[in-house]
Amino acid sequence: MSLPVLRLLPKADRRLRAGHLWIYSNEVDVAQTPLKGFSAGEQVWVENSAGKGMGVAYVNPNTLICARLISRDAKYPLSKSLLVHRLNLALSLREKAFSKPYYRLVYGEADGLSGLVVDRFGDYLVVQISTAGMELQRQAIVEALVQVVKPMAILFKNDGKFRAVEGLAEYVEDAYGSMPDQVELEENGVRFLAPVREGQKTGWFYDHRLNRARVQHYAPGLKVLDVFSYVGGWGVQAAAAGAASVTCVDASALALQQVAANAQLNGVGERVQTLKGDAFETMKQLINEGERYDMVILDPPAFIQRRKDIANGEQAYQRANQLAMRLLAKDGLLVSASCSMHLQTERLLDMVRATGRATDRHVVLLERGGQGADHPVHAAISETEYLKSLLFRVTPAF
Repeated sequence: MSLPVLRLLPKADRRLRAGHLWIYSNEVDVAQTPLKGFSAGEQVWVENSAGKGMGVAYVNPNTLICARLISRDAKYPLSKSLLVHRLNLALSLREKAFSKPYYRLVYGEADGLSGLVVDRFGDYLVVQISTAGMELQRQAIVEALVQVVKPMAILFKNDGKFRAVEGLAEYVEDAYGSMPDQVELEENGVRFLAPVREGQKTGWFYDHRLNRARVQHYAPGLKVLDVFSYVGGWGVQAAAAGAASVTCVDASALALQQVAANAQLNGVGERVQTLKGDAFETMKQLINEGERYDMVILDPPAFIQRRKDIANGEQAYQRANQLAMRLLAKDGLLVSASCSMHLQTERLLDMVRATGRATDRHVVLLERGGQGADHPVHAAISETEYLKSLLFRVTPAF
């Protein structure tokens, strides 16, 4: 397979040689290989400024990340064959890490498939494609998944804002078989129904699996508040582990209906209640009503999606943690989580520490958590490490 050449500027190959997979538009020698000469999703052979081959990539001339390396060998372009090979590697890791088939099967760059995410719910797969290069491989992706996993159904959940950056339309459609509106999964011994068609992202967030397991450890007998609860991943697991009561707060009526259903599924419906409303306003209301909790869980959406959002996003995280701390009983536990890649763990720790000083509390960090083995971190791509979860004990100041 003969591919057109994409030539890099001098020294622009350093990150690729270090293992990174992305090429930025300002690293391309556009005098020799104009980006406008390529079509979105087209595969190319990347060369450094001296003409040395770096690997096969697919391009999008209209984006800042204009190319993503997919293979270091010219013999292996992106195709069904390569997809099958990478899927088998990804599957072998998940089968080593997990005893049951509920996990993120493909996590983009970390599994050598930039632009592709696949979540597995037993016999059902939900696929998200975020790049033009992967979009051109739609049929090959389906065929490869059928060959490797043999699922009953595959759903394309391609409705995220990230697709607009790549010039891609949004859609949700069955790619193979017939996908139910809800599918069952099990996490840390607790059963859930995930709304794969109408829910957020793929319908479930597997990334906090290990952190939710730690909450189960501390939850027995506690009064728990789960803020930004979505479908109850944290709260229902706390109740299943023996929490005395759990209150889940979310702005989505659909999500809270699912919380109730998931609580009933696990026989803890009488100990789980829901509150619909803006998280910040609801926390303020609970403070004014004199409510206090033994554990408050904060797992908000990404307040910082781009670098330019850092200032406003940090303010949002600070406000959320201040309100949460005011809702804690005298001896309480605070779980402060973030899925914002641009928020460093130490910065989140600083925010909680500062909140403790401002509210006259003694704050100690008990545990740090991150993403599980189905969200492996690519050793050369720091962007693949985004999740953090901090568990604090908060008591009156000494």
